[in-house]
Amino acid sequence: MISIWPNGIRRIASATPVFVWLLSSTPAAATLDLNSLSIEELAQLEVTSVTKSARPLSEAPAAIYLITQDDIARSGASTLPEILRLAPNLQVAQITASRYAISARGFNGPAADKLLVLIDGRSIYTPFSSGVNWDLHEVLPDDIERIEVVSGPGGTLWGANAVNGVINIITRAAGDTQGIAAEAGGGNREIRGSIRYGGRIGEQLHYRAYVSGFDHKRQNRTGTGTGARDRWQKIQGGFRADWENGNDLITVQGDIYDGSEQQLTTVDEDISGHNLLARWNRALGDGSSLEVQAYYDHLRARVPGRLENRLSVYDLQAQHNLPLGRHELVWGGGYRASHDDFPTILSASQMVAFIPQSRTLTQWNLFVQDSFPLTNDLKLIAGVKIEREPYTGIEIMPNARISWAIGDTDMLWFAASRAVRVPSRLDRDVTQRVGPILAIDRGTMQPVRVTAYELGYRAQPAANLSFSISTFYNVYPNLRSAEPTNGGFPLRFGNGMKGETYGIEFWANYAIRDWWRLTAGANWLHKELRFKPGSPGVGGLQIAGNDPKYQLSLRTTIDLRPDVALSFDIRRIGALPAPPSPAYTELGARIGWTVSENLELSLTGANLLHAYHAEFGTTQNTLQVGPVGVRIGRSVFAAIRWTL
Repeated sequence: MISIWPNGIRRIASATPVFVWLLSSTPAAATLDLNSLSIEELAQLEVTSVTKSARPLSEAPAAIYLITQDDIARSGASTLPEILRLAPNLQVAQITASRYAISARGFNGPAADKLLVLIDGRSIYTPFSSGVNWDLHEVLPDDIERIEVVSGPGGTLWGANAVNGVINIITRAAGDTQGIAAEAGGGNREIRGSIRYGGRIGEQLHYRAYVSGFDHKRQNRTGTGTGARDRWQKIQGGFRADWENGNDLITVQGDIYDGSEQQLTTVDEDISGHNLLARWNRALGDGSSLEVQAYYDHLRARVPGRLENRLSVYDLQAQHNLPLGRHELVWGGGYRASHDDFPTILSASQMVAFIPQSRTLTQWNLFVQDSFPLTNDLKLIAGVKIEREPYTGIEIMPNARISWAIGDTDMLWFAASRAVRVPSRLDRDVTQRVGPILAIDRGTMQPVRVTAYELGYRAQPAANLSFSISTFYNVYPNLRSAEPTNGGFPLRFGNGMKGETYGIEFWANYAIRDWWRLTAGANWLHKELRFKPGSPGVGGLQIAGNDPKYQLSLRTTIDLRPDVALSFDIRRIGALPAPPSPAYTELGARIGWTVSENLELSLTGANLLHAYHAEFGTTQNTLQVGPVGVRIGRSVFAAIRWTL
């Protein structure tokens, strides 16, 4: 039972390629303008993920880290997982060229299932495993306005699977990406290029369209030093249009992609998909507003002769922001339907099947949240979401946050929340035969719940220094486990594990000079997990995830001259227990030269301290769902960017 899942099922948790940090597509002028903001001004940038209404970052009572367009440009990161390394409150581990493990506050793995990720309001978790297929989701770095990374539950506003955190990726309006932007580059591991054109029709309609592609041509290494067969390639195109007319703003956007990924023991996997989103915003007067959004998302993954995975998602949601005196009320609801098809998965010695092969899962939700001052310095945010889950019925997710403004620049906050991770198809409907033995049968797993308590402090002790520190204590009464029947086979997924986690998260920004800045981050995590009485503990505690006890990061950006920008980032990640992976330290660097207003050159390096290093082990773990880790290679990448 060491390798329960065939390699083909690695669709559960995937990721875009990296190793390489590519030149961001941000125009040099935009980068310099944002970098000229003081620490005080950066603290006033607005975020929406905590209350679903815009408020300054300094006033958000949550452990929220903001990745700006300038941060992305100066890092040179070209893919979402590598961009997310900039957030010190996330655990990001590369498994293969195309697969990542990304989580917040623990429980990380190829199928990490307690982190909700949205791209412009489109949720990208899969009902197959409740994880994220990172290799299916590409966003041009230049098209990202900001990424809001919230560690801690967000179920009241965002619903199921926002258990340990929310990543909210917000792209730029079409009117902010006008003209032509083209970039191309290559290095020792990949070649990559993109072209985007933005225009307008009249004064009210702006649009953009893009095409991008890459070929990650060089393999990483397995634990024995052989080629990992993780080369992959992908091409993607898309558009966005924004029409503004008086109090109305209508957005329509979509993407289409196609690619292939090598597999360690099978033929290549083909991936393809497309999505379409429409959103209507209307300002109603007196500060109130209405938003209605709908989207369709389809994916297909296929390993010939082994597996095929087809999934279509339909989603409709609405929210109303309503100020009532001193109250800021937001309420709304939504409906989601997903239809999948998983034909039987065969190999020489085993058969994996979902029963039924196809299923349509539906869920609906209603939520309300209110923000109001208790005194001049104390503010309370309280709300609740009622959500009907497809397997288990009604779940209630309440939340309460209180903030205390200490002077003009400091804030202390406390939060208590409840969130759930709903069962997936993998938890409830999967079966597996190994020869004549029924090894896994359909499960009875119930939603994984968490009750979380958080305490945080955000301050700006000097004009050139700001920091945030938060602590958390999470209680999980019914974590996922594999339970035997009658003391043996078949196994069924249930809720035979429980436990608590607690830890500390810290980050700080310091401007040494106007042209030289430092960003530091650190977090520490402790887990107290155990099996419930009567559970034999099949697979061990590692079935819950694979997490380092600590991680440290330091990033510096230096403007050597107005036209030359230099950045370095170093990270130290603690050891992982199972699959085992030693602690490691790695360095990235980028230098960019703005040759003219329309031309920029850059050279970027990643993983510069080691020819190869492991980030998520190199062996398969008992009952672990997802791919086997490999040793990640050093990369160097040169890029050219032209705008008009």
